[in-house]
Amino acid sequence: MKVSGELREYRVIGRRLPSEKVKHPSLYRMRIFAPNDVTAKSRFWYFMKKLRKLKKSVGEVVTCDEIFAEKKVRIKNYGIWLRYDSRSGTHNMYREYRDVTVCGAVTLCYRDMAARHRARASSIQIIKVEEVKAADCKRVHTKQFHNYKPRFPLPHRIVKAHFKTRFAAKRPNTHF
Repeated sequence: MKVSGELREYRVIGRRLPSEKVKHPSLYRMRIFAPNDVTAKSRFWYFMKKLRKLKKSVGEVVTCDEIFAEKKVRIKNYGIWLRYDSRSGTHNMYREYRDVTVCGAVTLCYRDMAARHRARASSIQIIKVEEVKAADCKRVHTKQFHNYKPRFPLPHRIVKAHFKTRFAAKRPNTHF
């Protein structure tokens, strides 16, 4: 899987093809984060092969819907449980991110895992993603932004050339 741009959230529902033995096979639903619907279906079959011994040749995708975020106005804390394959073995991990949407947090996670652990996108498996309350956050780098009132001071302002007079009686004051 190639992660270029922001990932999207998909709900993929699939099942085994009906046969004489099983007329109404059970449906399986998964929440998949992928760049497009083709990759989402591919990841669905990858996980179904591992979890239920169900291959694409004997199954079908019933529906593949993209899930859109409701409101993108408030920054939330997200906890992500994942598994990834490194050079030395398979590791489970819990990570926390602050973002406006779930997809943004998962995209941050993929970027962060690539930067810190050299993990390829294909070797990362997202197990669970959920919103975490501020009181339940564990990681220091997310806690530091709780009760944070950002200020952006302008300590060294320089007046633009077209606003300045050519000759001035005193030196300009740039530190306020």
